[in-house]
Amino acid sequence: MKSLSVKALMGAALFLMLSCGSVDYAKRYPNMVANVEPFSVGAAEAQFDRMFSSKLNKVEINVVFHPRLNAVALEFRYELLTHRQFWDEEARRQFAAALELYKTDYAERKLVNKPRRTRAVYGKTQGRYEWETFKYTKTRVAYPTIDLGYRFRSNSPFFATFMRSAPEYVDSGENSRGESPQVSMYFTRAQAEELVKLFDQSYLIGRLNKTDNPASDEQIVVDSYREYGE
Repeated sequence: MKSLSVKALMGAALFLMLSCGSVDYAKRYPNMVANVEPFSVGAAEAQFDRMFSSKLNKVEINVVFHPRLNAVALEFRYELLTHRQFWDEEARRQFAAALELYKTDYAERKLVNKPRRTRAVYGKTQGRYEWETFKYTKTRVAYPTIDLGYRFRSNSPFFATFMRSAPEYVDSGENSRGESPQVSMYFTRAQAEELVKLFDQSYLIGRLNKTDNPASDEQIVVDSYREYGE
């Protein structure tokens, strides 16, 4: 009986340890579409302001889907910082709708070179934003507003997003280091349309299914083999 009691206690302790160590992903991630690690779904391009110049720099952006957040992160290096700008499903729809409005204004020649007027002419959204100074430094977080509009640069119009600065989000007991940087991104119509394709929820779910079953539609190349004596 004593032996059975000890075993029962050990079993209960093990159960409690495993229970405490488990994570309720559904509760922690209310927008989760799958309990899968983030993965890249493609690359996009955009232009950024160049320091001490009126010209723009073209930058390649890694587009990463986070299934637990149901959000897409735009990852890029700009002004010595690593940036991750998160777009949830609703924000992605807003981006696509804003682009359609811009394309209509472009086709009907209604664009005007008045930055203050056009900065958020197609609406606003808000999302998570992360930035790091170096690879192994602490990741800092904020929740800034992003304006959707357009702007002329060197007499050429660009569909544009303008991420405002926002107070750094910190856990209770920690000290904030200030505010997040402001970042403007400028897209040609073709660049924005390509990003809309990567933002599309159906496309993301399709890529997710391929990630879950990576070899489901791949042809197996077998080894060529002949028995001795044939």
